[in-house]
Amino acid sequence: MSTLEQYRNEAKNAAEELIETAGLTKGQLVAVGCSTSEVTGHRIGSFSAPELGQALFEGICEALSARGLYLAAQCCEHLNRALIVERAALPPWAETVNVVPRPKAGGSFATAAYQGMKDPVAVEHIRADAGLDIGGTLIGMHLKEVAVPVRLKNDHIGQAHILAARVRPKFIGGERAYYDDRLK
Repeated sequence: MSTLEQYRNEAKNAAEELIETAGLTKGQLVAVGCSTSEVTGHRIGSFSAPELGQALFEGICEALSARGLYLAAQCCEHLNRALIVERAALPPWAETVNVVPRPKAGGSFATAAYQGMKDPVAVEHIRADAGLDIGGTLIGMHLKEVAVPVRLKNDHIGQAHILAARVRPKFIGGERAYYDDRLK
């Protein structure tokens, strides 16, 4: 197995584990930030790798699309961490922006997402239901308000550490309130 195939499989496995652990359901949105530099053992933003971005995108998309989930691929800080999403996944309030990511301005993963999606658009804000942060890309701003860490067994892709999260509804009402245990 080639290194790219290995990374593709690691990405797919991490996405599948997040989907199962977080209990994601059809139509939900998963934010993914990915540093190909970190995956290859380099400092974030210093070693763009388009072929690797493509492999990681393919692995994650295979896991998401098999369950009817949508990807929101985070661009790098040069594009203010905008996201690339399928137009069909946009909530009614989302406003698109005009930018096309490239490996050194948007990142290799977001570039692969833009090239691989059927009808990609860029947005600055989204409220995802779960997320994968591959290599310290800081995806928290793209999750709904109450993010809960998800500990993955598949917690690395190459040299990059993976942080995962899901969201849950807010608990409101105080000590006399009753809660639905299925939503914790």
